[in-house]
Amino acid sequence: MTFVSDLRTVLRGRGFRRLFTVRLVSQGSDGAFQAALASLVFFSPERAATAHAAAGAFAVSVLPYTLVGPFAGVLLDRWRRRQVLLAANLVRTVMVLGVAALVAQHLVGPPLYAVVLACLSVNRFFLSGVGASLPRVVDTDELVMANAVSPTCGTIMAIAGAGVAYGVRELLGAGDGTDAILLLLAAGGYAASALLTLRLRAGQLGPDREVEQRPADGLQAIVDGAKHLYRRRPAWDALAAMGVHRFAYGITVITTILLCRNYFNAPSDVDAGVRLLALAFGASAVGFGFAALLTPIAVDRWGEGGVIWRCFAVAAVVEAVFITWFTVPVALTGALLLGICAQGSKICVDTIVQEFVDDDYRGRVFSFYDMVFNLAFVVAAAVAALLLPTDGYSRGMFAIVSMLYVLAAFGYGRTASVVTAPG
Repeated sequence: MTFVSDLRTVLRGRGFRRLFTVRLVSQGSDGAFQAALASLVFFSPERAATAHAAAGAFAVSVLPYTLVGPFAGVLLDRWRRRQVLLAANLVRTVMVLGVAALVAQHLVGPPLYAVVLACLSVNRFFLSGVGASLPRVVDTDELVMANAVSPTCGTIMAIAGAGVAYGVRELLGAGDGTDAILLLLAAGGYAASALLTLRLRAGQLGPDREVEQRPADGLQAIVDGAKHLYRRRPAWDALAAMGVHRFAYGITVITTILLCRNYFNAPSDVDAGVRLLALAFGASAVGFGFAALLTPIAVDRWGEGGVIWRCFAVAAVVEAVFITWFTVPVALTGALLLGICAQGSKICVDTIVQEFVDDDYRGRVFSFYDMVFNLAFVVAAAVAALLLPTDGYSRGMFAIVSMLYVLAAFGYGRTASVVTAPG
């Protein structure tokens, strides 16, 4: 079956279309929000961008969810997931309005970062809820296509939202006032996503069990979810491989920001750095789009496991090329190829986890998934802070990342024969 016909089949489902729309609008707002933060932290003329600053900013972005994940997962298996998505978007609307007010008053300091931490934590909660809900709106045999379309288009929408924010920044000029306007646009998007959530029925996304039968609170519940995942070894192995990938990809993202800011352009030329970073993220977005087109076809030929290790192998080659041949065209081509590999492997890992995990555990398992996903990025940020120079270019780091992908491809390839869902 062709991609177009598969896509038409998935979009025919009303529940999927409505959940899909909620995700697109929310992630478009994520892009505008994150672009405003990047402008504020990395591309503000009066603030320098260093490896330590980049690492600290990314650690601040993802570490809080790693800490609250055990409790978020319980809530996703206790509360109606549609209500979770609605509440998450409403809470983010209020939080981003607060961030905008602080930025407009030039109060860039601990209070601002505290609100940003909380907002980004809620965002990861929202995405876990969407991932746990997806199997409720598509059939099992449509999960690969649904995962190709939903997260990929969500990521592209985030990049598109960042692109819109970049255009507004170019129109209005750099400054805290402009960043505050970008944050107001993001808040409006979150509010719109909250309203769109109401088109889904209250119990449509699960869970189905009665309140008194739902899981206990706290760390024990996430431990139960991890044990459930471990018993489903194909899902466990895929998640472990994704953790290695996320670590390697996290270093690459931080490296890209520093390269655009300080290596390919003079550090004083902030606007040139912004433009090049926009091109790099745009190339990644094209790669994500190709991944949505190619992954279902590749899965038909090699299975989800076969696609995952092949994506890692291609990423290893790309990183190895950077060691000896590194120009702007090469970097942009690499961003495109790494985008294909990153999104293609994630589509397959998401599908494997959804296929092997029972619905009663999906909230906790997807929260555990996000904990692994984010913790790997935090560790990558710490490593980048220690090893990367200010301009971001390090042959040794490219070699390390390439070797990580080689090990991931080899290790996962040995265990990932054709993955077949249980039952």
